[in-house]
Amino acid sequence: MRIATWNVNSVRARQQRLVNWLKSAQPDVLCLQELKCTDADFPFDAVKEAGYFAAVHGQKTYNGVAILAKTEPTDVVRGLSDGVDDTHARFISATVNGIRVVSAYAPNGQQVDSPAYVYKLEWYRRLRNYLDTRHKPDDLVVMGGDWNIAPEPIDVYDVAQWEGQTLFTLRERDALQQVCAFGLTDAFRKLHPDVQKFSWWDYRMLMFPKNKGVRIDHLFLTAPLVPRLTACDVDREERKGQQPSDHAPVWLELKD
Repeated sequence: MRIATWNVNSVRARQQRLVNWLKSAQPDVLCLQELKCTDADFPFDAVKEAGYFAAVHGQKTYNGVAILAKTEPTDVVRGLSDGVDDTHARFISATVNGIRVVSAYAPNGQQVDSPAYVYKLEWYRRLRNYLDTRHKPDDLVVMGGDWNIAPEPIDVYDVAQWEGQTLFTLRERDALQQVCAFGLTDAFRKLHPDVQKFSWWDYRMLMFPKNKGVRIDHLFLTAPLVPRLTACDVDREERKGQQPSDHAPVWLELKD
């Protein structure tokens, strides 16, 4: 079973690239982030023609997440369902082939100590609460998303450049660690403990050709799925070409 995650950075602007990637990569499940469209404007027909069902939690202009799957997702939940008045479409979960799949788009945080930064840390606290109230560590769960946090120094191209910057502050990294302490494993780092690969490169200043990026797109899985993990990588090729997303897809494979 192949599960992927991709911040597509506008599904309408990237519709043909999305369809092409679905047809070539053939993931069983794809978690999408930053749709930047409402449910009504999501390209359901194009996705269906490519062979996929879609569960969507959209929002006009900003945010938006979806789960695409070859078999129809069931028990779809949109939002963290914790009673907090939060209009941001950042979280969707569904069951696919017996696995609970999450697609999450974590807040960026903007400037350190800004209201957006405080919101980001609180969102991570809410996410941990969601796991504690909805799941047990031995459930079959895969969480894909743009987490907007680089977990370790190896995950940024220049530690000195990123020190104290949003996406890499100690408070953010601790917030992500608190979520993972539920019992989640970083699939890429599990298989590649010493490999430096990135998933996001700024459009500006030729950052992609220079490979000056960060790894902020992750696939996390619960303990029962770790023995089934056989592969995980970043599809850097998809970041090339005309009008790409600034993120590359990340994928994993689980043996049956």
